[in-house]
Order: sequence, then C-alpha cells, then structure tokens
Amino acid sequence: MKKVVILESLGIPEEELKKHEEEFKDEAEFYEYDKTTDTLKLIEEAKDADAMIITNMPMPEEVIMACEKLEFIDVAFTGVDHVGLNAAKEKGIKVSNASGYSNEAVAELAVGMAISMFRNIPQVQERVHSGGTKDGLVGRELRNKTVGIIGYGNIGSRTGELMHAFDCNILAHSRSYHSEYPDYVKQVSLDELLKESDIVILHCPLNDSTRGMIDYEKLCLMKRSAILINLARGPVTNEDDLARALSEGIIAGAAVDVFTKEPPLPANTQMLKAPNTLLTPHIAFATKESMSLRAEIVFDNLRAWLDGDQLNKVI
Repeated sequence: MKKVVILESLGIPEEELKKHEEEFKDEAEFYEYDKTTDTLKLIEEAKDADAMIITNMPMPEEVIMACEKLEFIDVAFTGVDHVGLNAAKEKGIKVSNASGYSNEAVAELAVGMAISMFRNIPQVQERVHSGGTKDGLVGRELRNKTVGIIGYGNIGSRTGELMHAFDCNILAHSRSYHSEYPDYVKQVSLDELLKESDIVILHCPLNDSTRGMIDYEKLCLMKRSAILINLARGPVTNEDDLARALSEGIIAGAAVDVFTKEPPLPANTQMLKAPNTLLTPHIAFATKESMSLRAEIVFDNLRAWLDGDQLNKVI
C-alpha cells in the first residue's frame, strides 16, 4: 500500500476528492494536510510518503532531500518552477504536472482583462460608487486592435483564437518558429511585437531566458496607448520597472495576476501605487471547471505512476 500525501487543497469539493481517492482504495492511502510554507512541518508530513501531491505551494529541495521513500511528485499546476527539481533529479524522483487544465480559464481571463482595461471598468465602477459619471472615461473597443501574445503555446494559442473572434490582429512571439500556426497569426520578434501591439499579453513560462524579460527598456518600446497583461509568472516582468513605466505614462495601463511574491502583497509593493492597473491575486487558473479538470489530470498521473508508467512527464 502506497502512502500519498496531499499537502494542499486541490480546490474541489470534499465529496469529489473522496470519489477520486476511492478509486485507489486497494493501492494507496491518502493523507491530507493544510498548506504551509514551514519547511520542518512539510518534512514531518511527507518524510515517509511514497508520493506527494501539491499545487503551487513551494516545495523546497530541503524537503525533497529529507523524504527517503519519495518516488513521485504529482504537481497540480502547469508550471513547476516552485518545485526543487534539482533535488528530485538527484534522487531519481519522477515529477509530473497538470499541463492543460487551465487553458480555457487563463485565456478567458486575458480577454476579460483586456475588455476591462479598455472600457475602464474598475474606474467607472468607482465613479458609480462615489456618485460620479463616466466623464473622461470613454473606453475603446477590441475590434481591429493588434494583440501581441508572448508565449504562443496551448494557452497563448487559445487566447489568440478568442481575440481573433473579436477581429483583432494577432502577433505571436515564441522561442522558435512554428509552421502550424493559423494564417491569422503573424510570428514576429519580441521588439516588433512590443512596438506594434495595442495589447501585450504574457503567457510564457518562467525560465532563465524570460526572467526579467519585460524591463523598463522593453516597456519603452510599447505604444503609450498600449496595455500589458501578465498572466505568466511575476518575475517575467521587472515589477518596479513596470510601476515606473505606468507612473511616467510610458504605457497606458497594466493588468497583472502574478507577482514576484504571491499575495497578500507587502504594503511597499510598487505596483500597488501605480496608476491605471487591474491587479488580481493569481486567479487566472481558478475556475470551478478547471479545478475539476485539474483533479482528474492529477489522479490520472497517479494512476499511471502506480501502473509503472508516467503521464505529463517533467522529469
């Protein structure tokens, strides 16, 4: 009987979780814990586990190294930059992710944020609450605007499909050229995308090549009327540079769902003081539908591992 520890909530109802666990009643015992960033507590909870399930909670190398029986890390998330992969590699621990569960959720939020920013929805709502009017806040339409998507993978391409339905022109930038993109997508360099786009959307992974990619110099390439939407990872942008660019009117606005640190944000975070922003606490992936799909993928990963196979392989 394998011991499987679920170290943070999968965001689904208890009855749905128990239904998944019931499918493994003869093969695995599940132990559920509340999310924590206390390293010693994590070690205590996972030290004798054969497999662990986490979402976006940091899993330090120190914890992984201390888990002598650990064979499998089942990550209920697309990105794995929060997992101590070097330790997992050193110990021969398999790691799988839940790639694809939030494609629709994230893409729909990208569209929603673009519309919200273009139509000044946060500002006009405040006007209504304060007894004001729309004066000076007449918005813009998406139609015929140029949308630049950085990271044209599964999520980026879905965002492109949705934006194309609004009659937007689609520019894409990825690490390599892709011949299979639809004919409405024009692949361009990063600088050309930044210069030409009315809306720049970040969907790229966080790695050595993308960390700090959008800094003050890159922001200065954008149109003064353009907006930036970050649904990738916080460190893809230089947050202080972005706050500066907004304060100086270098770009018109920014919608940000991801930060260098997970919310709650420290009070001295510069983005909290920047004008023309829509800030959300990492909600892009979180819908009822995506949480259920994510759980299905996670338990499919677990089933494959128990059967001597591996799905959604990271390492």
